[in-house]
Amino acid sequence: MTETHRPIPVEDEISIKDLILKFREWIYYLRTKWLTLLICGLVGALLGLAYAWLKKPKYVATLTFALEEKSSSGLLSSYAGLASQLGFDLGSTGGGVFSESNIMDLMQSRLMITQALLDTIYDIHGRMMSLADYYIDMNHLRKAWSKSTNIPPHISFPPGISADSLTYIQDSLMGTFCTYINKHYLDIEKPNKEGSIIQVTCTAPDELFAKRFTEGLVKHVSLFYIQTKTKRASRNVDLLQARLDSVRRAYLGALYGTAISTDLNLNPARAVVSVPAINKQTQAQILGAEYAELVKNLEIARMTLLQETPLIQVIDKPILPLKEMRLGKIKGFIIGGFLGVLLAGFLLSMMKMYHDIMYG
Repeated sequence: MTETHRPIPVEDEISIKDLILKFREWIYYLRTKWLTLLICGLVGALLGLAYAWLKKPKYVATLTFALEEKSSSGLLSSYAGLASQLGFDLGSTGGGVFSESNIMDLMQSRLMITQALLDTIYDIHGRMMSLADYYIDMNHLRKAWSKSTNIPPHISFPPGISADSLTYIQDSLMGTFCTYINKHYLDIEKPNKEGSIIQVTCTAPDELFAKRFTEGLVKHVSLFYIQTKTKRASRNVDLLQARLDSVRRAYLGALYGTAISTDLNLNPARAVVSVPAINKQTQAQILGAEYAELVKNLEIARMTLLQETPLIQVIDKPILPLKEMRLGKIKGFIIGGFLGVLLAGFLLSMMKMYHDIMYG
């Protein structure tokens, strides 16, 4: 029984020559449509010019600051045990709630942005208002709210209002503001990944808002950061100071008691009458030793507080007039013309491809 060998069909292969010929065909086709491409290019260029003319500029406010965290010395570590004997913890300076790497995340938090928006400013007309109200006027939000039934168009954020006293609607609007600012206005980065300089940039359609928001954000973050880093050390200083004042009063009372007992001891031949004076004197000695130890520990606690206080030094602040970000008219004309020609060429190519497939 003989086997029948069927010929294996060879698939058509596209050679380089075919590709070149096909490419030349497409180029020739587009050259025949030069008038259409020219018209589309001019239309696109005019649209780009109109966009550059009508587009409002954006203003860039940039603030850079350096963050330096001080570390505890060996001297403070050796003296920390003295305060622990009296029940006080002087703490340490390592780590903490925040570090240099996540302070940028703190700047993007809703809490910090809300506090910056609730700052009081004066607009160009001298009117006092909160930065949140200035943000509302800048973006013409009341006009959009007039068409909504959920948001009263007259709602505002009066100067001096705190974040804790916001109403439900105010708090909801503030959350919307924070999200939009984080997405479109705010940019936080480290120019040098290995350095300690942080750059905060706010790009907004109003230069006063960009400047005041950038400065207010860094101010509130600095205060919150320093208070958080030094909270334990500040509490220890306050406790030691209160204990020191109490011991001082008791020590002075014991001294006066010793003097009074000595004055009352009119008959030194009788030893029993000298017992109160000796008791008062002993108390004064004990309180004096405790007082001296507390003074030493208080000074150590103050040194610890100074050591734990991070240094946030502003390097560059935004200065009016701010840098403008605007699409130039020539650039808009060129980009618009290029996009117009590109879009027209793509549509013509799709039309030719469809014609070739349908009609061969």
